[in-house]
Amino acid sequence: MPFTKFTNLDFDQIRTSIKDYLRANSTFTDFDFEGSNFSVLIDTLAYNTYITAFNSNMIVNESFLDSATLRENVVSLARNIGYVPRSRTCSKAQVTITGTTSSIESIAIIPAGLVCVGTANDTSYTFCTPENISTTISNGSITFDKIDVYQGTFLKKTFTVDGSLDQRFVLDNANIDTSTISAYVRGINDSGDGVKYSLVENILNIDSSSKVYLIQEVQDEKYELLFGDGRFGEKLSNNSVITVYYVTTDGSDGNGASQFSFQSTLKSSSGSNISLIGATITTNQSSQNGGEIEAIDSIKYFAPRIYSSQYRAVTARDYEAIIKTIYPDTESVSIIGGEELDPPEYGTVSISIKPKNGTFVSEFNKEQIKNKLKQYSVSGINQKIIDLKILYVEIDSSIYYNSSQVSAVESLKTKINKSLTDYSNSTDLNKFGGRFKYSKVLQIIDNTDTSITSNITKVIIRRDLKVSVDNFTQYELCFGNKFHYKSEGYNIKSTGFKVLNDSDTVYFTDVPNKDANGNLDGSGMGVLSVVKPVTVGVGTTITNENRVVVKSAGTIDYTKGEIKIGTLKILSTSLPNSIIEIQAYPESNDVLGLKDLYLNFNLTKSSINMVRDVVASGDEISGTIFARDFYTSSYSNGNLIRK
Repeated sequence: MPFTKFTNLDFDQIRTSIKDYLRANSTFTDFDFEGSNFSVLIDTLAYNTYITAFNSNMIVNESFLDSATLRENVVSLARNIGYVPRSRTCSKAQVTITGTTSSIESIAIIPAGLVCVGTANDTSYTFCTPENISTTISNGSITFDKIDVYQGTFLKKTFTVDGSLDQRFVLDNANIDTSTISAYVRGINDSGDGVKYSLVENILNIDSSSKVYLIQEVQDEKYELLFGDGRFGEKLSNNSVITVYYVTTDGSDGNGASQFSFQSTLKSSSGSNISLIGATITTNQSSQNGGEIEAIDSIKYFAPRIYSSQYRAVTARDYEAIIKTIYPDTESVSIIGGEELDPPEYGTVSISIKPKNGTFVSEFNKEQIKNKLKQYSVSGINQKIIDLKILYVEIDSSIYYNSSQVSAVESLKTKINKSLTDYSNSTDLNKFGGRFKYSKVLQIIDNTDTSITSNITKVIIRRDLKVSVDNFTQYELCFGNKFHYKSEGYNIKSTGFKVLNDSDTVYFTDVPNKDANGNLDGSGMGVLSVVKPVTVGVGTTITNENRVVVKSAGTIDYTKGEIKIGTLKILSTSLPNSIIEIQAYPESNDVLGLKDLYLNFNLTKSSINMVRDVVASGDEISGTIFARDFYTSSYSNGNLIRK
């Protein structure tokens, strides 16, 4: 009996296919399926086939890392290639705790556990320490100087080894920061918690006597500890007691806490309580670097790359995957081989890291990362971690709107800001190698509301120069994008600063190189100058002009987008934190975060101007008033000062 093939999983198509199959049998050739109860049976068969096909499709999808959607399945597939997804990370703060006591003890100890309570975003969070912290008592005064406290709850879990093959050591809590896990094994002859075991990421250099364990994520974002089997890692004996300490955390929600109240009870070395009178907590560093558990998309991206790296750092992709594993606070990373640098540095790998909820990686963390990379890197290759270089993109946008369709201009402006904010958080930006797409921004603005008739948007690129105040220093800023420049200059603008031998506020500006006839010489180079605005004349003859303070303060390569500042002693800056903002206009409105430049769309410094479209609003037809009073230039201005 013939069978009609079908490939469509739609219910109606399946039902039609069944009818075609039955009609192929002479018994039902002229049968009226719709007019009989037989149609109910056909619908039942079609429905059953539809559900079965759907389930089969989902099962197959969940069997592959690329197409799986359930976290448990994605984690399980990643586990097959040796990848452990990143856990939540505790937000960490640094505080100094002081007070007095009447105790005659010489040592004061903050026991592992609750230390203080901090407030972030009008919510209270507990902060703890995963280990005891001690200090000396001097003349009744107690000071715990610059101690680290971690947001979360300190917990303890014990297991007794029974020797069964199906025994599992699963921690009961979700939201664990795996970096805080400490495991101890107490044998029959051991005291206290026993011997501390070390967490390892793989079985390299592990033998039968290694006191190690591994972890893996299991159901409901919980974690399981895996101990040795006697070949790889020491096998646990029956009746051994495993004690595990760890911290459960609220992740990124705990970031930003700066006010703390002391909640712990001090102990002496003998275990007795010590009363801390007038406890005061000084915040050295607000809580930061708390993070969420690794997302499914991130697991899909990094699991095969970690596997392909085979725990060795050779290619840029290897470094990217490994650094995100050894330094979980990494948001984005740029890897540049020394041969790509200018000038080349052969045998060197330049690494730039953008941490989560921060801008710079501390010197301590840099050393930790480099030390951990040594076990992966090829002999003879040196790693150099450089500070983050941010290329800011700003816009100066005049947005025309039909006033007859707008009841509140500020509400429309708020909608535009929200649309642009959503784009600023997109995958195009906020990363190394990111790209600001000009046409997309124009489209986002125009599509925000039907009342918007058009927009004139100029793009500005900016770098922040960190000044070494009161020192003779040279500087170099790379924008990674070709500059648009005019022959008359004023293409480069800056915020104010003060230099040696001049009490007035001065600014950077540029003068492109010209030939003997006063035309651009084609070199694509220019001279950087330091100038100040002055007012000259009296009465009705007062004029404003720019006076040169330093004629040749550096050079500009408009083609490469580089500014080199010669030896200059800067005494102070108009902006706080010794920052000078230097801006330029890109030759292309599509801006690229080249090499080690982290691209950031900065809406805070952008300008959004709402302009009434008098033509679209019906106020006039000829456009005369529009051209006279509402005209907006599409090109940069010739002002000296960065606004």
